[in-house]
Amino acid sequence: MEERKGKMTVEEAGRRGGLKTAETHGEEFYSEIGRKGGRIGGPKGGERVRKLIQEGKKHENK
Repeated sequence: MEERKGKMTVEEAGRRGGLKTAETHGEEFYSEIGRKGGRIGGPKGGERVRKLIQEGKKHENK
């Protein structure tokens, strides 16, 4: 087992930060940033790939 000298892992830091944010802002905060991300982010990687595949198939059939 590795020896730890007061430092936390990235996982622990993220968990602690998330818990503190939830405590400070509440559930509504996460709902709102999720909605904003969906509007601002545009198509996600999988959606873009799916679209490119469909366009490729259209060109293939011509």
